[in-house]
Amino acid sequence: MTGSLMNGEGRLKLAVQRNGRLTEETLRLLQSIGLEFETYGQRLLSHARNFPVSILFGRDDDIPGYVGFGTVDLGIVGRNLIYEENVEVMELAELGYGFCSLVVAVLRDSPYQTLDDLKDKKMASSYPNSARRFFGDRGESPEVITLSGSVEVAPALGLADGIVELTATGSTLVLNDLRQIHTILESQAVLVANPTSYADPEKRANIDRLLMRISAVRAARRYKYVMMNAPEEKLEDIKRVIPGLKAPTIVPLAIEGWVAVHTAIEEDTFWEIIERLRAAGASEILVTSLDKLML
Repeated sequence: MTGSLMNGEGRLKLAVQRNGRLTEETLRLLQSIGLEFETYGQRLLSHARNFPVSILFGRDDDIPGYVGFGTVDLGIVGRNLIYEENVEVMELAELGYGFCSLVVAVLRDSPYQTLDDLKDKKMASSYPNSARRFFGDRGESPEVITLSGSVEVAPALGLADGIVELTATGSTLVLNDLRQIHTILESQAVLVANPTSYADPEKRANIDRLLMRISAVRAARRYKYVMMNAPEEKLEDIKRVIPGLKAPTIVPLAIEGWVAVHTAIEEDTFWEIIERLRAAGASEILVTSLDKLML
Protein backbone atom coordinates (compact mmCIF):
# COMPACT_ATOMS: atom_id res chain seq x y z
CA MET A 1 0.00 0.00 0.00
CA THR A 2 1.46 3.36 -0.95
CA GLY A 3 1.57 6.18 1.56
CA SER A 4 -0.45 8.48 -0.71
CA LEU A 5 -3.37 6.05 -0.87
CA MET A 6 -3.43 5.57 2.87
CA ASN A 7 -3.27 9.33 3.36
CA GLY A 8 -6.27 10.13 1.20
CA GLU A 9 -5.67 9.62 -2.54
CA GLY A 10 -8.64 7.56 -3.71
CA ARG A 11 -9.86 7.15 -0.11
CA LEU A 12 -13.43 5.91 0.05
CA LYS A 13 -16.29 6.61 2.43
CA LEU A 14 -18.58 3.65 3.15
CA ALA A 15 -21.89 4.01 5.03
CA VAL A 16 -23.22 1.07 7.04
CA GLN A 17 -26.10 0.57 9.42
CA ARG A 18 -25.16 1.61 12.94
CA ASN A 19 -27.66 -0.55 14.79
CA GLY A 20 -30.18 -2.88 13.21
CA ARG A 21 -30.85 -6.17 11.51
CA LEU A 22 -27.98 -5.80 9.01
CA THR A 23 -25.35 -4.51 11.44
CA GLU A 24 -23.90 -7.76 12.78
CA GLU A 25 -23.56 -9.45 9.39
CA THR A 26 -22.18 -6.27 7.80
CA LEU A 27 -19.45 -5.91 10.44
CA ARG A 28 -18.62 -9.60 10.07
CA LEU A 29 -18.30 -9.14 6.29
CA LEU A 30 -16.04 -6.11 6.60
CA GLN A 31 -13.80 -7.93 9.07
CA SER A 32 -13.69 -11.03 6.88
CA ILE A 33 -12.36 -8.97 3.95
CA GLY A 34 -9.50 -7.83 6.14
CA LEU A 35 -10.56 -4.31 7.20
CA GLU A 36 -9.27 -3.21 10.60
CA PHE A 37 -11.33 -0.45 12.24
CA GLU A 38 -12.94 0.50 15.54
CA THR A 39 -16.65 -0.12 16.19
CA TYR A 40 -17.01 0.62 19.89
CA GLY A 41 -19.11 3.16 21.78
CA GLN A 42 -20.85 6.05 20.06
CA ARG A 43 -18.35 6.26 17.21
CA LEU A 44 -19.96 7.60 14.02
CA LEU A 45 -16.89 7.56 11.75
CA SER A 46 -14.05 5.05 11.79
CA HIS A 47 -10.97 5.02 9.57
CA ALA A 48 -9.65 1.63 8.47
CA ARG A 49 -6.02 1.23 9.47
CA ASN A 50 -5.04 -0.98 6.55
CA PHE A 51 -7.18 0.16 3.62
CA PRO A 52 -8.10 3.61 2.21
CA VAL A 53 -11.70 3.60 3.44
CA SER A 54 -13.56 5.41 6.20
CA ILE A 55 -16.71 3.83 7.61
CA LEU A 56 -19.70 5.98 8.51
CA PHE A 57 -22.18 4.43 10.96
CA GLY A 58 -25.67 5.77 10.32
CA ARG A 59 -29.39 5.08 10.23
CA ASP A 60 -30.30 2.55 7.58
CA ASP A 61 -32.92 4.78 5.95
CA ASP A 62 -30.35 7.59 5.60
CA ILE A 63 -27.83 5.45 3.72
CA PRO A 64 -29.48 5.58 0.26
CA GLY A 65 -29.46 9.38 0.42
CA TYR A 66 -25.86 9.50 1.63
CA VAL A 67 -24.82 7.43 -1.39
CA GLY A 68 -27.14 9.02 -3.93
CA PHE A 69 -26.14 12.58 -3.07
CA GLY A 70 -22.43 11.82 -2.80
CA THR A 71 -21.97 12.26 0.95
CA VAL A 72 -20.33 8.82 0.82
CA ASP A 73 -19.01 6.77 -2.07
CA LEU A 74 -20.44 3.40 -1.04
CA GLY A 75 -23.19 2.00 1.16
CA ILE A 76 -24.32 -1.35 2.47
CA VAL A 77 -28.09 -1.30 2.80
CA GLY A 78 -31.22 -3.31 2.08
CA ARG A 79 -32.39 -3.14 -1.53
CA ASN A 80 -35.86 -2.30 -0.19
CA LEU A 81 -34.58 1.04 1.12
CA ILE A 82 -33.04 1.90 -2.24
CA TYR A 83 -36.48 1.30 -3.72
CA GLU A 84 -38.16 3.35 -0.99
CA GLU A 85 -35.90 6.38 -1.32
CA ASN A 86 -35.75 6.12 -5.14
CA VAL A 87 -32.28 7.65 -5.43
CA GLU A 88 -29.79 7.10 -8.25
CA VAL A 89 -27.17 4.61 -7.09
CA MET A 90 -25.31 1.72 -8.71
CA GLU A 91 -25.86 -1.74 -7.23
CA LEU A 92 -22.46 -3.43 -7.27
CA ALA A 93 -23.02 -6.70 -5.41
CA GLU A 94 -25.61 -8.75 -3.59
CA LEU A 95 -24.21 -9.69 -0.17
CA GLY A 96 -26.24 -12.78 0.70
CA TYR A 97 -27.88 -11.75 3.98
CA GLY A 98 -30.79 -9.64 5.18
CA PHE A 99 -33.26 -11.46 2.94
CA CYS A 100 -36.84 -10.16 2.99
CA SER A 101 -39.72 -9.24 0.69
CA LEU A 102 -41.86 -6.15 0.26
CA VAL A 103 -45.38 -7.47 -0.14
CA VAL A 104 -49.02 -6.49 -0.48
CA ALA A 105 -51.29 -8.28 1.99
CA VAL A 106 -54.91 -8.24 3.11
CA LEU A 107 -56.94 -9.94 5.83
CA ARG A 108 -57.38 -13.64 5.26
CA ASP A 109 -61.17 -13.33 4.97
CA SER A 110 -61.00 -10.09 2.97
CA PRO A 111 -63.08 -9.91 -0.22
CA TYR A 112 -60.07 -8.42 -2.01
CA GLN A 113 -58.33 -11.12 -4.01
CA THR A 114 -56.11 -9.28 -6.50
CA LEU A 115 -54.21 -6.03 -6.90
CA ASP A 116 -56.99 -4.70 -9.12
CA ASP A 117 -59.35 -4.97 -6.16
CA LEU A 118 -57.15 -2.55 -4.18
CA LYS A 119 -56.57 0.16 -6.77
CA ASP A 120 -58.96 2.64 -5.11
CA LYS A 121 -58.79 1.33 -1.54
CA LYS A 122 -56.87 2.45 1.55
CA MET A 123 -53.40 0.99 2.14
CA ALA A 124 -51.21 1.24 5.26
CA SER A 125 -47.42 1.06 5.06
CA SER A 126 -44.19 2.00 6.79
CA TYR A 127 -42.81 2.25 3.24
CA PRO A 128 -45.23 4.84 1.80
CA ASN A 129 -43.01 5.92 -1.09
CA SER A 130 -42.69 2.30 -2.20
CA ALA A 131 -46.44 1.78 -1.97
CA ARG A 132 -47.23 4.92 -3.97
CA ARG A 133 -44.50 4.14 -6.50
CA PHE A 134 -45.67 0.58 -7.02
CA PHE A 135 -49.34 1.45 -7.52
CA GLY A 136 -48.41 4.58 -9.48
CA ASP A 137 -46.46 2.46 -11.96
CA ARG A 138 -49.70 0.53 -12.46
CA GLY A 139 -51.58 3.78 -13.12
CA GLU A 140 -53.40 3.53 -9.80
CA SER A 141 -53.49 5.81 -6.76
CA PRO A 142 -54.97 4.23 -3.64
CA GLU A 143 -54.84 6.27 -0.46
CA VAL A 144 -51.65 5.39 1.44
CA ILE A 145 -51.51 5.85 5.21
CA THR A 146 -48.05 6.08 6.73
CA LEU A 147 -47.52 4.07 9.93
CA SER A 148 -44.19 3.72 11.69
CA GLY A 149 -45.01 0.46 13.45
CA SER A 150 -47.61 -2.28 13.90
CA VAL A 151 -48.62 -1.95 10.27
CA GLU A 152 -49.92 -5.53 10.26
CA VAL A 153 -52.80 -4.70 12.62
CA ALA A 154 -54.12 -1.84 10.45
CA PRO A 155 -56.64 -3.95 8.48
CA ALA A 156 -58.02 -5.62 11.63
CA LEU A 157 -58.48 -2.20 13.26
CA GLY A 158 -60.29 -0.86 10.21
CA LEU A 159 -57.55 1.67 9.44
CA ALA A 160 -56.84 0.23 6.00
CA ASP A 161 -58.05 -2.34 3.49
CA GLY A 162 -54.57 -3.76 2.99
CA ILE A 163 -50.91 -3.19 3.73
CA VAL A 164 -47.61 -2.82 1.91
CA GLU A 165 -44.96 -4.10 4.28
CA LEU A 166 -41.65 -5.91 4.64
CA THR A 167 -41.62 -9.55 5.68
CA ALA A 168 -38.75 -11.96 6.22
CA THR A 169 -40.53 -15.27 6.83
CA GLY A 170 -44.21 -14.41 6.53
CA SER A 171 -44.83 -15.43 10.14
CA THR A 172 -45.93 -11.93 11.23
CA LEU A 173 -48.49 -11.91 8.44
CA VAL A 174 -49.87 -15.25 9.58
CA LEU A 175 -49.97 -14.16 13.23
CA ASN A 176 -52.08 -11.17 12.23
CA ASP A 177 -54.36 -13.26 10.02
CA LEU A 178 -53.09 -11.66 6.82
CA ARG A 179 -52.85 -13.15 3.36
CA GLN A 180 -50.12 -12.10 0.91
CA ILE A 181 -51.43 -11.39 -2.57
CA HIS A 182 -48.38 -9.91 -4.29
CA THR A 183 -44.61 -9.52 -3.91
CA ILE A 184 -43.39 -6.08 -4.94
CA LEU A 185 -39.69 -6.60 -4.35
CA GLU A 186 -37.26 -9.31 -3.24
CA SER A 187 -34.65 -7.69 -1.05
CA GLN A 188 -31.31 -8.44 0.59
CA ALA A 189 -28.27 -6.46 1.70
CA VAL A 190 -26.46 -4.94 -1.27
CA LEU A 191 -23.33 -2.89 -1.85
CA VAL A 192 -24.19 0.29 -3.75
CA ALA A 193 -22.06 3.10 -5.14
CA ASN A 194 -22.47 6.73 -6.04
CA PRO A 195 -22.20 6.90 -9.86
CA THR A 196 -19.77 9.83 -9.78
CA SER A 197 -17.51 8.05 -7.31
CA TYR A 198 -17.56 4.91 -9.44
CA ALA A 199 -16.52 6.93 -12.47
CA ASP A 200 -13.52 8.42 -10.65
CA PRO A 201 -10.43 6.35 -11.68
CA GLU A 202 -8.68 6.51 -8.30
CA LYS A 203 -11.82 5.64 -6.33
CA ARG A 204 -12.83 3.01 -8.87
CA ALA A 205 -9.51 1.22 -8.34
CA ASN A 206 -10.16 0.89 -4.61
CA ILE A 207 -13.82 0.00 -5.14
CA ASP A 208 -12.71 -2.83 -7.41
CA ARG A 209 -10.28 -4.03 -4.73
CA LEU A 210 -13.11 -4.17 -2.21
CA LEU A 211 -15.35 -5.98 -4.69
CA MET A 212 -12.65 -8.59 -5.32
CA ARG A 213 -12.38 -9.26 -1.58
CA ILE A 214 -16.14 -9.46 -1.13
CA SER A 215 -16.45 -11.85 -4.08
CA ALA A 216 -13.76 -14.10 -2.58
CA VAL A 217 -15.52 -14.26 0.80
CA ARG A 218 -18.92 -14.88 -0.78
CA ALA A 219 -17.55 -17.60 -3.08
CA ALA A 220 -15.93 -19.34 -0.10
CA ARG A 221 -19.30 -19.48 1.66
CA ARG A 222 -20.79 -21.26 -1.34
CA TYR A 223 -18.24 -24.08 -1.38
CA LYS A 224 -16.79 -26.81 0.84
CA TYR A 225 -13.28 -28.12 0.30
CA VAL A 226 -13.36 -31.92 0.04
CA MET A 227 -10.48 -34.41 0.19
CA MET A 228 -10.99 -38.15 -0.28
CA ASN A 229 -9.12 -41.35 -1.03
CA ALA A 230 -10.06 -43.64 -3.90
CA PRO A 231 -8.72 -46.62 -5.84
CA GLU A 232 -7.32 -45.59 -9.21
CA GLU A 233 -9.77 -47.79 -11.09
CA LYS A 234 -12.64 -45.72 -9.63
CA LEU A 235 -11.09 -42.38 -10.54
CA GLU A 236 -13.00 -41.80 -13.77
CA ASP A 237 -16.32 -42.53 -12.05
CA ILE A 238 -15.43 -40.05 -9.29
CA LYS A 239 -14.33 -37.37 -11.76
CA ARG A 240 -17.72 -37.60 -13.45
CA VAL A 241 -19.36 -36.78 -10.11
CA ILE A 242 -17.03 -33.88 -9.21
CA PRO A 243 -15.54 -31.93 -12.11
CA GLY A 244 -14.30 -29.40 -9.53
CA LEU A 245 -13.88 -25.70 -10.25
CA LYS A 246 -11.98 -26.66 -13.41
CA ALA A 247 -10.83 -30.21 -12.61
CA PRO A 248 -10.17 -32.05 -9.34
CA THR A 249 -6.61 -32.27 -8.03
CA ILE A 250 -5.27 -35.86 -8.06
CA VAL A 251 -2.37 -36.83 -5.77
CA PRO A 252 -0.84 -40.37 -5.70
CA LEU A 253 -0.84 -42.03 -2.26
CA ALA A 254 1.96 -44.11 -0.76
CA ILE A 255 -0.31 -47.12 -1.16
CA GLU A 256 -0.03 -48.47 -4.70
CA GLY A 257 -3.20 -48.16 -6.73
CA TRP A 258 -4.70 -45.41 -4.58
CA VAL A 259 -4.97 -41.65 -5.03
CA ALA A 260 -6.14 -38.65 -3.02
CA VAL A 261 -8.70 -36.42 -4.73
CA HIS A 262 -9.11 -32.75 -3.76
CA THR A 263 -11.98 -30.60 -5.00
CA ALA A 264 -14.55 -27.96 -4.06
CA ILE A 265 -18.27 -28.73 -3.86
CA GLU A 266 -21.06 -26.19 -3.81
CA GLU A 267 -22.98 -26.09 -0.54
CA ASP A 268 -26.37 -26.34 -2.28
CA THR A 269 -25.56 -29.78 -3.71
CA PHE A 270 -23.14 -30.96 -1.02
CA TRP A 271 -24.99 -33.96 0.48
CA GLU A 272 -26.18 -35.25 -2.88
CA ILE A 273 -22.60 -35.15 -4.22
CA ILE A 274 -21.17 -36.82 -1.11
CA GLU A 275 -23.64 -39.71 -1.45
CA ARG A 276 -22.70 -40.14 -5.11
CA LEU A 277 -18.99 -40.06 -4.26
CA ARG A 278 -19.36 -42.83 -1.73
CA ALA A 279 -21.33 -44.88 -4.22
CA ALA A 280 -18.58 -44.28 -6.81
CA GLY A 281 -15.89 -45.69 -4.49
CA ALA A 282 -14.53 -42.72 -2.53
CA SER A 283 -13.59 -43.26 1.12
CA GLU A 284 -12.01 -41.36 4.04
CA ILE A 285 -13.81 -38.22 2.90
CA LEU A 286 -12.61 -35.10 4.73
CA VAL A 287 -14.65 -31.89 4.47
CA THR A 288 -13.54 -28.42 5.55
CA SER A 289 -14.84 -24.87 5.18
CA LEU A 290 -13.10 -22.32 3.00
CA ASP A 291 -12.08 -18.91 4.24
CA LYS A 292 -11.52 -17.22 0.87
CA LEU A 293 -11.93 -18.44 -2.71
CA MET A 294 -10.66 -16.48 -5.72
CA LEU A 295 -12.59 -17.56 -8.80
